[in-house]
Amino acid sequence: MLKTELVLASEEVPNPIVPHVPELILGFIAFLLLLFVLKKYVVPRFEATYEERTKLIEGGIERAEKAQAEAEENLAQYKAQLAEARSEAAKIRDDARLEAEQIKAELRTEAEAESQRIVAQGQAQLQAQKAQIIAELRAELGRNSVELASRIVGESLADDARRHGTVDRFLAELETAGANGAGLGAGK
Repeated sequence: MLKTELVLASEEVPNPIVPHVPELILGFIAFLLLLFVLKKYVVPRFEATYEERTKLIEGGIERAEKAQAEAEENLAQYKAQLAEARSEAAKIRDDARLEAEQIKAELRTEAEAESQRIVAQGQAQLQAQKAQIIAELRAELGRNSVELASRIVGESLADDARRHGTVDRFLAELETAGANGAGLGAGK
């Protein structure tokens, strides 16, 4: 009995290595059904998402390249403007230096003219003072000469006409003697 039971039991127990045909058919149908659903609904969505992402990435790359090109163009413009500003600043500095030199020259010319005017005015004042001092000295010398001559001659030289004539003659003799003395001193 044991043997028959074993034989019966062995027939009833399926072999784990050999698959059952109905399961195989059912698994194959389920696989085909899954494949159909994936191909019909899932794969197109994946493809659409993939294309969107590809376009988005490519568009981003294009925008980045455009932005980079624009940035390089702006940088070139900035450098050109900076160079132009530097050249303008150099020109303005040079113009300012030239203008400063012109102003200095003008001020120097004005100062020299003012200096010459002041010197001329001083000389004119000196000449006026000299003439005034000479006139005062002549008058005083004339009074002293008349007084001295009055004492020497013993007569009064109070008459104005006589006194002026005597004083003028005396001063003329002094000038002539001074001119001859200066000529003799220069000759030595």
